[in-house]
Amino acid sequence: MKLAVDTNVLVRAVIQDDPAQASVAAKILTEAELIAIALPCLCEFVWVLLRVYSLQPADVAEAIRALVATTNVEVDRPAVEAGLSVLEAGGDFADGVIAFEGHWLGGETFVSFDKKAVALLSVHGHSARLLNTTGDAH
Repeated sequence: MKLAVDTNVLVRAVIQDDPAQASVAAKILTEAELIAIALPCLCEFVWVLLRVYSLQPADVAEAIRALVATTNVEVDRPAVEAGLSVLEAGGDFADGVIAFEGHWLGGETFVSFDKKAVALLSVHGHSARLLNTTGDAH
């Protein structure tokens, strides 16, 4: 079976906080011919592991790396790596994914009100601008 997996399936398989669901999740993921993981799913996965389960960013990054290293998993690997580089630098995984995908879609400069995101992306070589409350770029 070729699957498009929801965030809750990944969370149950990794966290195993519900034994029945964890067992079902592990079984279907193990038996799948292909597991397609959409970028929004991974962004939710990171958010849940950090905010709900209070995992450390390094542990979340390790979980993602193990997941995408699985032979039957399909993801947008360059976008995932962009998200991981921002996460491992102390930022938000989603910001890295958004900046990467936005660039891929033709955006030249990432803009945000989030100072930390702009700073981290700039350090990683992205064109990024911080917006102030009047909408002008700094």
